[in-house]
Amino acid sequence: MAGARSLTETTLTGLFWTSLAKGAQAIVQLAAMLVLARLLSPQEFGLFSAAMVVAGFSAIFSELGVSAAIVQRPNLETRHIRSGFTLAVVVSLVVGPIVYFSADGIARFFQIPELADVVRVMSIGFPLQGISTVALSLAQRSFRFSWLASVDAGAFAFGFLVVAPALTMLDFGVYALVGAYLAQQAFRTLVLLLGSPHAMMPMFERRAVGELLFFGAGFSMAKLANYFATQADNMVVGRWLGPTALGLYAYAYQLMASPATLFGQILDRVLFPTMASVQHEPDRLRLAYRSGVFACSTVILPASAVVAVLAPEIVLILLGKGWIEVAEPLRILAIGMLFRTSYKISDTMVRAKGAVYARAWRQVIFAVAVLLGAAVGQNWGLSGVATGVVLALAINFLLMAQLSLELSGMHWRVFWQLHIAGLVLALILGAGSVVAATWLRDAGMGPVWVVAGTSLVSVVLLPLLVWVRPQLFLGPDRIHFLRMLAKVVPVKMRGGVVFLQNRA
Repeated sequence: MAGARSLTETTLTGLFWTSLAKGAQAIVQLAAMLVLARLLSPQEFGLFSAAMVVAGFSAIFSELGVSAAIVQRPNLETRHIRSGFTLAVVVSLVVGPIVYFSADGIARFFQIPELADVVRVMSIGFPLQGISTVALSLAQRSFRFSWLASVDAGAFAFGFLVVAPALTMLDFGVYALVGAYLAQQAFRTLVLLLGSPHAMMPMFERRAVGELLFFGAGFSMAKLANYFATQADNMVVGRWLGPTALGLYAYAYQLMASPATLFGQILDRVLFPTMASVQHEPDRLRLAYRSGVFACSTVILPASAVVAVLAPEIVLILLGKGWIEVAEPLRILAIGMLFRTSYKISDTMVRAKGAVYARAWRQVIFAVAVLLGAAVGQNWGLSGVATGVVLALAINFLLMAQLSLELSGMHWRVFWQLHIAGLVLALILGAGSVVAATWLRDAGMGPVWVVAGTSLVSVVLLPLLVWVRPQLFLGPDRIHFLRMLAKVVPVKMRGGVVFLQNRA
């Protein structure tokens, strides 16, 4: 029982500090978006987005699932660490030159000739991800959540708040973003290697490599399919609608995915090593999954409703009038925020249990669904692409939930019950946002005042609703959760937690 308490407190502590660090990273990303959207054109962002499709695809092969295999492996030995590091470095050093010499073919595929030079420059940084693979996985395995989030935030800030604006001022154009990407990768790799040291002496033990690759190959297959799914829409837009449309769509998707990705990354970074450590204890694994699903639906559903209402003002504030065409696809994509986030919780459960091959074929279906949805939808422009992508996200959400329920022994009835609180919050906060935003727009208020006034309504309503019905909005495990939370939050915050505990 002491072990259970220790793990729970470790998980909550990780969630708390990772949330703070990731929140700081989100602020940095927002600041970068505000600055760079006013210094660069949609076409330049489109070029960079196309190059990032290639970068992400290459990253999958640069580490072959070694990182996830090390985190998931029940018994980790030095031979696994050394062999995994050697494998990841060798493969990443092969992938970089392959991409470099394939740049012309990649540009022809996208029908964007100027993309070739951008890809060549970016390929220089691809090996860095392989070099830092084992350091990253060991930090995750050791539950160093807040440190990892701080590293990510610091690397992004260095690249996109320091390097990118400086290069933009020097008229580097799209290469300002490329330089920021390379600086980010170099900074992150250096800090990971210094802060999470490990044995780097080359070793290629066949048995250790086989044990890592059995999990890693299935993981990479699923990751490859998932990556294709998350980039198929960009490929369709870039090829058939052009780089300017891709720049607009990429920002719409980023604005939708940022809160979803932020929340999903927080839960995944903490829950994956936690679930992996109790993968052979069904009750504790099911409890962790249930808590993740409830937290995800309760946060993301109301957030999606507010984003859908305020889409035009969000675009005007963050990007400016020149990007107003982003608003409509953003409104549609906001509907898919839950699907985009919740499937990551299911994905975490599946990886923790090692069911990577069952995960892989579901991700293939997801990839095909995105490709078909985007390809058909592009006939109706960016809004059509967004609609097709939301439908594909819904399919993946259901497929991954089914697999997770099978592995955890939880029933569909319980799964849907966990979404009731989020749905109620979405309906109430969404309705309040519609009323407030409509009134403020009719009163001639500017976008900043519309967002501020509408957000104030949510800020007032949310704690009031939790105070009135804590049994609903704090979830089925509220008493246990609040007791553990009271132990890990700073002293000044414990009074509010104790008050909610008494109410619940």
